[in-house]
Amino acid sequence: MIDLYGMGSPNVVKIFLALEEMGLAYKVIPLDVFGGAQFDAAFLKLNPNAKVPLIVDHDGPGGAPYTVFESGAILLYLAEKTGKLLPREARARSDTMQWMMVQMTGLGPMFGQFVHFMRFAPPGNDYALSRYRTQVRRVLDVLEARLQDQPYLGGAEYSIADIATFPWARNIGALLGKPTEADYPKLMAWVAGIAARPAVVRALAAVDEVRARTTAFDKAQPKVLDRIFGRGDFAQA
Repeated sequence: MIDLYGMGSPNVVKIFLALEEMGLAYKVIPLDVFGGAQFDAAFLKLNPNAKVPLIVDHDGPGGAPYTVFESGAILLYLAEKTGKLLPREARARSDTMQWMMVQMTGLGPMFGQFVHFMRFAPPGNDYALSRYRTQVRRVLDVLEARLQDQPYLGGAEYSIADIATFPWARNIGALLGKPTEADYPKLMAWVAGIAARPAVVRALAAVDEVRARTTAFDKAQPKVLDRIFGRGDFAQA
């Protein structure tokens, strides 16, 4: 059994997707991030970085419980554990890991910063909004080009590279607008295909359940947001 600590953010959605695709038994432990639960002492013992997702595999290496945090590390751990969604052949394996890293170091951080300045920053951040919107569009252009001649990001097979990227890419229309969404026909067809997978349908239903049990970002207390974003009394600069 695997315990999954999380809420409904894209990085947590990745792990729901992987667990369902891999057929692993898991239990969801909602962590109310916008309620500040990640700063509780008990959770900090599991992840000193105070972030989700986090898993505790009760059948870890050697049969002992094992804790893993950071979404990319969790995906790699689960793929190695099950032998699924990560090719064994060296070139295909490297291709898959490279494209997963495009999400980890590019799409995710750029989208995250764009959302921050769009939803949470005070007025007067036109430069930041323009910069991060441009960076998001740049990475999306790269993904669109990749999918011109490959069915999946890692190549011929569905993999953890696709699982890492889908939770972000499915929000293109909501975050950038429908006209922008139409700029990426291959990427949007890829999103639609993944969304129809039975494991993905199950995973997204489970995500909806955990969202209903945790605080929405627009309901968070100002002090909690200040602590999450390192501003106000929590600023160190």
